[in-house]
Amino acid sequence: MTNPLPDSFSASSLIGFRTLLHKEILRFWKVRFQTVAAPVLNAVLFLLIFSHVLDRKIGEIPYTAFLVPGLIMMSLLQNAFANSSSSLIQSKISGNIIFILLPPISCRVFYASYVLAALFRGLFVAVGVWLVSLFFVDLPMAHPIWALAFALLGGALLATFGMIAGIWSDKFDQLAAFQNFLIMPLTMLSGVFYSIHSLPPLWQKISHANPFFFMIDGFRYGFFGQSDTSPWLGLSVVGFCFLALAALTLVMLSRGYKLRG
Repeated sequence: MTNPLPDSFSASSLIGFRTLLHKEILRFWKVRFQTVAAPVLNAVLFLLIFSHVLDRKIGEIPYTAFLVPGLIMMSLLQNAFANSSSSLIQSKISGNIIFILLPPISCRVFYASYVLAALFRGLFVAVGVWLVSLFFVDLPMAHPIWALAFALLGGALLATFGMIAGIWSDKFDQLAAFQNFLIMPLTMLSGVFYSIHSLPPLWQKISHANPFFFMIDGFRYGFFGQSDTSPWLGLSVVGFCFLALAALTLVMLSRGYKLRG
């Protein structure tokens, strides 16, 4: 690449947007047993193990029912991140990213295509986990709009973060550091498997500094109408983080950061 991505979004960019989006969706769908079925199986194994070992209630909610929304959201977030980050690092290492950057595609089109494709993968996995979980527990849906809002915004946030990781990383082990030292710990400490009210006061305060907590808590509110914090606060935190990362990603793309040949 000799120049940064153009910053304009013209009507002709729609063709590039549809082409790049189609490419990214096909990329993960052609290996759907690995990218969709395997994460669903992993989530089901978590459900089987934890629901069997911890047969109790979180407030008035059976633990198995409490666990499912967290597993759904965790699967969505991890796979949204994995899709955009792995696509970019593979293209950079193989050298075929030049064929994506040469056409006159604006940075906004580039960004939207990768984020939407990653979001689609995350939603496919989330729906798969939800459908399988219905064999184990009856899940209410008190506020479906809230659940959908947190799913879409959280998935877009992690897809954007995946783009940042993919652009910044030059090797797979650098990308793995994001997954192992940021995504996995923040997800596991977000309240997927427990309510933060079971933690000491200090750890409750620390949990509130974790944006993943607000995504999980807000998504769970959509199912049960109960949450550890206000869903409006959670939506504000997640929305702010998404806008900040989206702005950073667009700046990186417009400057061609680590994308120039």
